[in-house]
Amino acid sequence: MANWWRRWLAGGDPRTAGYPTSSNRASSFHLRWGGLPAGVELVSASATLEVVVAPAVPELYFWALQVSFLDGARHRGGAHLGLQWHPSHPGSTAVNWGGYRDGGGELTGSRSSLPSATANPNTRDLAWAPARPHRLTVGAGDRPGTWRGRVEDTVVRDLDGGGDRLAEIMVWSEVFARCDHPSTVVRWSALEAVAADGSRHRPDRVTVSYQASTDGGCDNATVEPDGDGFLQITNCPRTVPPSSVLAYPSGK
Repeated sequence: MANWWRRWLAGGDPRTAGYPTSSNRASSFHLRWGGLPAGVELVSASATLEVVVAPAVPELYFWALQVSFLDGARHRGGAHLGLQWHPSHPGSTAVNWGGYRDGGGELTGSRSSLPSATANPNTRDLAWAPARPHRLTVGAGDRPGTWRGRVEDTVVRDLDGGGDRLAEIMVWSEVFARCDHPSTVVRWSALEAVAADGSRHRPDRVTVSYQASTDGGCDNATVEPDGDGFLQITNCPRTVPPSSVLAYPSGK
């Protein structure tokens, strides 16, 4: 049983106000892809992100597609490509493509052609727009062992992730705002992975997870199925419990 359910059943108050108390001061929730074919070498992953209701406060919000890099069966590391609501960047809009190698330490990568108001190699200025779909894609870079992050046709840069295939694909929201700041809504759709032989595959389900309040997360975030996609919503009643498995219409 999830921690927040235990707290509720025990009469404890869920965390619905104040800032997250996790080590990175953020509250995260995830949609982990399931049902991709076993034994297939996946070399690209894509998802469409729409920020339906944008943040109304000058806090950091991060919505990303995450992948792990494998060399055969060996795990090399992982990275996340996504849009940020970042008050230190022009118009509060930015893109991030970065990650970590196994054993710790940030991945290195090529120099991005996009400027960065914060001079961060991972986080770059990007004028994305709320209420508009944005296609995020991770695929092979120019050299073996490198992985390119793109938003539509805009290349962010190549990361030195190592490996020759992708695994453990998911999408998520990471929110550095207060649990009780105005509600935000993002929509994920068109989840797809491409194999080395060019075949295209979509997950047939996603598994929902939330950062528990005992780990510093907010208890008032939820996920909702929305036709051929999923909504991630902050500051609202939780209608879908953690560990729920939601079917994804893979034929669409």
